[in-house]
Amino acid sequence: MPHTAVLLAAASQEQGPGDTLRIVLLVSILGAVLLAWFLLRGYRNDDNND
Repeated sequence: MPHTAVLLAAASQEQGPGDTLRIVLLVSILGAVLLAWFLLRGYRNDDNND
């Protein structure tokens, strides 16, 4: 049983760029949503802009 724990610990540290790519993807999606919101709010028509 101790060998299994050591193998799982070693495998979890050698997963590659998975966490980094997940963070980059999340930040990219969040940035795209915020950019779309910022750009589209300028096109909103509240009948107050004569």
